[in-house]
Amino acid sequence: MSEPDSSQAGVEPGPSEAWHAITAEGARARLRAPEPLTAQEACIRLEHSGANQLPEGRTSGAMARLGRQLRNFLIYVLMAAAVITGALGHWVDAGVILAVVVVQTLVGFIQEGRAEQALSAIRHMLAPRARIVRADGQHQVDARELVPGDTVLLEAGDRVPADIRLEKTNNLKVDEAILTGESEAVDKSPGPVEEDSVLGDQSSMAFSGTMVATGTATGVVVRTGSHTEIGRISGLLADTTTLQTPLLVQMDRFARILSLIVIATGVVIFFGGLAFSGLEFRALFMAVVGLTVAAIPEGLPAILTITLAIGVRQMARRKAVVRRMPVIETLGAVSVICSDKTGTLTRNEMMVTAVMAGSERYEVTGEGYQPDGRVCQQGHPVVGEGALIELARAAVLCNDASVGSGEGAPVIHGDPMEAALKVFAGKVSFDVVSGLSAWPRLDEIPFDTNLRFMATLHHDHHGHEVVYLKGAPERVLDMCTRELSSDGVPTPLQRGRWEKTVSDMASEGLRVLALARRTGVGGPRELVVETLEGGLELLGVVGLLDPPRQEAIEAIAECHGAGIRVKMITGDHALTAGAIARKLGLRNTDRVLTGKELDALSEDQLRALAGEVDVFARTSPEHKLRLVKALQALHGVVAMTGDGVNDAPALKRADVGIAMGVKGSEAARQASSVVLLDDNFASIAAAVREGRTVYANLRKGIAFMLPINGGESVSLITALLLGLTLPISALQILWVNMVSSVVLAMTLAFEPPEPGVMCQPPRPKDEPLLQGFVIWRVVFVSLLFLAGIFAAWFWVMAGHQDPVLASTLAVNTLVAMEMFYLFAVRYLDSTSITLRGVLGTPVVLIAVAVVVGVQLLFTYLPWFQRTFSTAGLSLEQLAFPVMAGGFVLVVLEVETAIRKWVRAARG
Repeated sequence: MSEPDSSQAGVEPGPSEAWHAITAEGARARLRAPEPLTAQEACIRLEHSGANQLPEGRTSGAMARLGRQLRNFLIYVLMAAAVITGALGHWVDAGVILAVVVVQTLVGFIQEGRAEQALSAIRHMLAPRARIVRADGQHQVDARELVPGDTVLLEAGDRVPADIRLEKTNNLKVDEAILTGESEAVDKSPGPVEEDSVLGDQSSMAFSGTMVATGTATGVVVRTGSHTEIGRISGLLADTTTLQTPLLVQMDRFARILSLIVIATGVVIFFGGLAFSGLEFRALFMAVVGLTVAAIPEGLPAILTITLAIGVRQMARRKAVVRRMPVIETLGAVSVICSDKTGTLTRNEMMVTAVMAGSERYEVTGEGYQPDGRVCQQGHPVVGEGALIELARAAVLCNDASVGSGEGAPVIHGDPMEAALKVFAGKVSFDVVSGLSAWPRLDEIPFDTNLRFMATLHHDHHGHEVVYLKGAPERVLDMCTRELSSDGVPTPLQRGRWEKTVSDMASEGLRVLALARRTGVGGPRELVVETLEGGLELLGVVGLLDPPRQEAIEAIAECHGAGIRVKMITGDHALTAGAIARKLGLRNTDRVLTGKELDALSEDQLRALAGEVDVFARTSPEHKLRLVKALQALHGVVAMTGDGVNDAPALKRADVGIAMGVKGSEAARQASSVVLLDDNFASIAAAVREGRTVYANLRKGIAFMLPINGGESVSLITALLLGLTLPISALQILWVNMVSSVVLAMTLAFEPPEPGVMCQPPRPKDEPLLQGFVIWRVVFVSLLFLAGIFAAWFWVMAGHQDPVLASTLAVNTLVAMEMFYLFAVRYLDSTSITLRGVLGTPVVLIAVAVVVGVQLLFTYLPWFQRTFSTAGLSLEQLAFPVMAGGFVLVVLEVETAIRKWVRAARG
């Protein structure tokens, strides 16, 4: 070989080169590598192409996460208030306000959790070592050293180290589930395929990160590192942005609007007070600070976090790990669920579901590799005999797989399809163990993609010999001249009938295999391909399917009842996808849109079809990502489920990415926001129910806290406008907002789901947190709280003329009204004065007891009296808050009854 020169560094054509469509010799010619590379050539190419590895994922550090927590308009307002309050010498007030800021920031910092690690997860899926052939012989090298033009050897169990154009194959099957989602290992051969073939049909290629299931191969490396298929997905993942959840968008908008209103009101009150109230600057400013503190619901972020955390805990009980807390609420707004098929909606386990033996068709029941199940005809179990029992014997003997028992689930060794055949034989009541011992194997012809069949030679202990054969139906039919009738008698082959049977099964999405035999072989005890080309007896055909999960069928029906569209996006064939979709109960299964058709659509056309079609087949990672974006453009909140690397970009882009935790790839898990520990699609419906409950409880929390802030704010504004002493100080307001209000509001996070929560349509993505009735309730209750605060203040001032005692009673009255209002807000649209309403949940009663306890400390403990300017109350005075709270509850009950009466009159 000639010495390499620097010009040979530029040997790698663009990554989009259609290597699968040219011959292996043509690939070597383009790579200028007609023979194995020398070490010197490899070094030059490595310098040019770079190491065969993926780039590191970008992560954000702790300081960046901390900075994101401080980018909040409410935080800015509180920090400014703390700084100015401290400058005026009110250090206790300033310290309490800063403590609120610190608590809020830490809660958000901890909540955000660890940074995204999906790219790192994909990096770990690459093969660490590779067997290659160089000019000086075979070597084991670090896979990072592979270069385009290298010759790689593959065998069963290897992880493919780069994208390889296959040159020689021997019974090669590659598991490409991480890239295509297909449940079966794919047959590979060196012959070129059509240039526009989708990834799953590129049989002349072996892709980086996939696993060799069976066989051996030799090939030439054509793409390395980020140019490989898995590298392209890594790039997609890096370029895909994670959307902010609807709740966080709403909360941010709510915080900005509220802050602007508070600031504007404070400025107007401040300058109006300078002009008309006669108060000195310092006193007026502290009054405005009190107004600011009163109007801002400091406890709301804490309630948000607590409510979401409880939702996370509830989901953990349902075998779902939530990686981003706000996503729990987003689940409640989901309007579309896009699901991968294999392993998510189906079991990712092959199973014989239909059999044709003789002239009879049989259905096979059961799930996956579980031995439970029967062979039935028209719903009635049948006993294996004649052609059916002989078909079962062939399925067992012409088979290299085994099915054992593991911890709670069967364990298979070998090809999943062959394992399914052995499970089928057991359902026919064929004794697998005795059958193998009664007919030991003498010789075999392994399955080969060129032959398209496998054959085995057996004998019994009486000198009888038989050949069993299984393979592609059209190939096996060519080799048969007779068939076995249902009662086991050989008759002439009716090829037309069998071809129709095969066609019907294929149209049902089944993978069809034919089984045949030749009896009384005689002669040398070895098999020769040429002797099997004719004269065989057809035993029958079997149809195999990766069966849908029963719980997924039920969950899809529940989702439909909740107004949620379920769409299946798979890399599998269109016929299989359509058949599974119909079994699952998906809607709009008449049309299946393929990846090729998606490529021909503009973005506008795609958006129109994405809303109509529910089944998408032969899709690539780009197709899945485009579909998620199209559905989001239709104002949908999209959840995406998946388990493979090919699902990772779409999982990251979706509003809610849901990965399978058992059979899913690490890349899918890291790109998602929810991981299902049981790989059960039914857990998604439970998650939606939990999300809707979380949102309902958040709205109750807001409806509870805002009237408290409203009552405090209006009471301060009223006092300033009337030139009165403030009934409650800024420090006392912080006490109420951060202690009693938070403790009481926290109980709303434990409220159970409302009846019919899954019978309502999804809420609109842009639905505001405050609307209609909630706004009215906030205003109405704020006025009730205003009345209670001033009633307590004036009652004490009229009898004692003691501002400290008056403010103490005003604070306790406010807290008592909060406690009674808590029972009313739990049932916004129904009566609260019932046994269920009075008792509440245990958490409610505990919280009320805690608040009563801390209020007694606030009122009577000397340290609290000095810090918050409070004074002890008499029993007569303590009775006032209880009566005020009871009055609030009764008024709200009357208001609820009037609303129900008006609604009934209109309806």
